[in-house]
Amino acid sequence: MTSLAHHFLTMAYNNAWANHRLLKACAQLSDAEFAAPRVSFFPSLRHTLNHNLTVDWFYVDMLERSLRGAPPNPDPGRFFEPEQPCGTCAELIPAQRAVDQRLIDLADGLTDAQLDGPVQVPRRAGTYVDTVSRILAHLFQHQIHHRGQAHAMLAGTAVVPPQLDEFFCSNEAALRAADFAELGFSEAQIWGAAPV
Repeated sequence: MTSLAHHFLTMAYNNAWANHRLLKACAQLSDAEFAAPRVSFFPSLRHTLNHNLTVDWFYVDMLERSLRGAPPNPDPGRFFEPEQPCGTCAELIPAQRAVDQRLIDLADGLTDAQLDGPVQVPRRAGTYVDTVSRILAHLFQHQIHHRGQAHAMLAGTAVVPPQLDEFFCSNEAALRAADFAELGFSEAQIWGAAPV
C-alpha cells in the first residue's frame, strides 16, 4: 500500500504533467490570443496562469521554509508583485516548470511523519500555523480549480484543450510517454520499479 507522503509525490508529478499539457496547448496561441479578454474568474488565460504561478511561488516557498525550520518569508507579497510576471506563454512555461520541479523535490523528501508538521502561513492579518498535509492539499486543489478555468477559456479558441482529467492509471503509461519524455519523467520515478 502506498503511503500518504508518496501519494502527495504522485500529486506533484501529476500537477507538473497537467501544467505541461495545458501550457503546451496555450503555446499554440498568439501572444494577443493568450492575453485576450475571456470569461472566467480572471479575465484572460495569461492572468489565470500567472495567478497559478505566483500562488505556487508563495506556497512552495512557505513549505520549503517550514520544512527546514526557517521563519516565514518576511515579504510574502513580493510573489504577487507584479500580479502577472510573465507577459507571454513562452515566458510562463519555464517559470512554471521550475516551480513544479521544486514542488516535486519537496514532496520527494517528505515522510508520513512530516505531513502533520507545522507550516507558518503568513497572511495580512498575521501568521497562523497549519500542517504540511493541509497546505499541500490546498495547493493542489487551487491549481486544479484554475487549470479547469483555463481549460474552459482555451475551448473558446482554435486550439483543442488537452485532456487534463487523467491521473496515472497503470494501463495508460503509453499514452503519457511522449509528455514524460519531454518532462524527463519516468514511471519508475513515480511508482518505483513498475507501475502499481
